[in-house]
Amino acid sequence: MNIPSLTRCSNLLVAPLYSTAPTTTTTVRCSRAENIAIEGCNLNFSFTTNQANAVPVPILKDCSLRIPSGQFWMLLGPNGCGKSTLLKILAGLLNPTSGTVFVNKPKSFVFQNPDHQVVMPTVDSDVAFGLGKFNLTNDEVISRVSNALNAVGLSDYMKRSVQTLSGGQKQRVAIAGALAEACKVLLLDELTTFLDETDQVAVLKAVRNSLDTSTEVTALWVTHRLEELEYADGAIYMEDGKVVMHGDAASIRSFIEDKQSIYIKQINS
Repeated sequence: MNIPSLTRCSNLLVAPLYSTAPTTTTTVRCSRAENIAIEGCNLNFSFTTNQANAVPVPILKDCSLRIPSGQFWMLLGPNGCGKSTLLKILAGLLNPTSGTVFVNKPKSFVFQNPDHQVVMPTVDSDVAFGLGKFNLTNDEVISRVSNALNAVGLSDYMKRSVQTLSGGQKQRVAIAGALAEACKVLLLDELTTFLDETDQVAVLKAVRNSLDTSTEVTALWVTHRLEELEYADGAIYMEDGKVVMHGDAASIRSFIEDKQSIYIKQINS
């Protein structure tokens, strides 16, 4: 697959898009299909503070989504709309207040900060770290590590010290560790937020290549950068704790850009 180049991201962040213009919420039917890797049905999540007589604060409001197996999808929306909360529920790090979740296993959550996840001294030892729970021979471990690093474009970094890597390279090591464990679903939380443009592109290509070389891997990537949709098969757009639109990447980008245009006209009027 030909991967299009990314444009500079400084002007393409997802701005708050609340306006008086009507918004149509996408409806996703909640019936399990064989080729679905990730599904959430009528998900709600709220939390209550420790203050006396505190009222629950809703974060997610009746969210439903469905992502086909073997595809790279992105989850977008303004800050505070519930993207990361939804991803953590899909990962099993949070329990929804109500609703149902299905995610193919094994699954792996890759954190925004790779230093929370990359812990071993060298690249190959870090990728192999999670394989200790499997009954693998040494040759099988070496093969899995080699294949995973090749998928993320780090074959020449096998013996490199992790401390010498850039942030983007560390992210790719974390992704390789998940691939080495034969994860079927990658849940990726804003991996490019603190990366320069070179590392941003490298991490995106690593995920895209991982899916292109294995039909069994599905990825959901949380982002606020519209230009990253160039790499996606589909996308989900959220506002105010709700899934507003769910579909192909080009349509989602057009929808967001139209809303941004309306928002800009309103604040300039």
